[in-house]
Amino acid sequence: MAAGAASGGSAKSDTYAEARTWLLLPAWAVLGIFILTPVLMMLVYSFLTKEFRGGVIWEFSFAAYDQFFCSRGLFGDEPCAIEWTYINIFWRSIWQAGAATLLSLVIGFPTAYFIATRPEHVRPIWVFLITIPYWVNLLIRTVSMKFMLRDQGPLNDFLISTGLIDSPIHIVNTNFAVQLGLFYSYLPFMVLPIYASVERYNFNLSEAAADLYANKMTTLRRILLPAVKPGVIAGCILVFVPSLGSFLAPDLLGGAKNFMIGSLIEEQFKGNAGNWPFGAAASMILLTMVLIILLIFARQQAKTEKGAG
Repeated sequence: MAAGAASGGSAKSDTYAEARTWLLLPAWAVLGIFILTPVLMMLVYSFLTKEFRGGVIWEFSFAAYDQFFCSRGLFGDEPCAIEWTYINIFWRSIWQAGAATLLSLVIGFPTAYFIATRPEHVRPIWVFLITIPYWVNLLIRTVSMKFMLRDQGPLNDFLISTGLIDSPIHIVNTNFAVQLGLFYSYLPFMVLPIYASVERYNFNLSEAAADLYANKMTTLRRILLPAVKPGVIAGCILVFVPSLGSFLAPDLLGGAKNFMIGSLIEEQFKGNAGNWPFGAAASMILLTMVLIILLIFARQQAKTEKGAG
């Protein structure tokens, strides 16, 4: 072995080659039981028939997908016309999640950069402050946000007391309230990946750019952003995906006029009036959309890394 290494060869050894399967077995079991099995159940349920009192009848049918995409009139005997109701809900969900992701990026990037440029012994304190909200249940945080934004809440009381407004601003049950709720819920998911990327960034590159008379915006656009792009992409995915399927913020802060796909799916599995096959079909459509978005990001990242290599 030593001779082989000395002659320029490579010595490889895998002590755990035989035990690799057994070592990975717990992880594969967890993935299979808690991730793959529920997804397969939803896939099967989406092709079954609705039972009148809730649940499903084990009869194969495309009725759930037909209901999502087609409108067949009051009695269901008309030719298929595009059902814009659910498509609009999906579009609203994408728009709301995209707005929350953009807002998180605008606030999260400077925050991550600020934390990464603090002295090393102070950074854990700032990270600790960013993660404090996750010590509290998401439901409690969302209800607290609604209490703060309501017409008689602390925010409006403060603005009225300072003379900035004369009457309360109606924020709850608006798109803006939903975006604030999503932003507040998932902002740390944007900050932490970007912080990890900026922390590894070589700031000598910025100093070299300054020596070559590049201004701060040029340095940010041409040097810093490309270097921390993986963290930015990861943060955008981690905010956009859960925001797309969120139902607490739309339900508590948006009301019936700001229905999102997560709320639609949740409604289908509640009580005896739910439509389990339709909820499962909507879930699979949402999952397909998320997978397409992730594949686009992954392909773009692969092209970027190939170009850099």
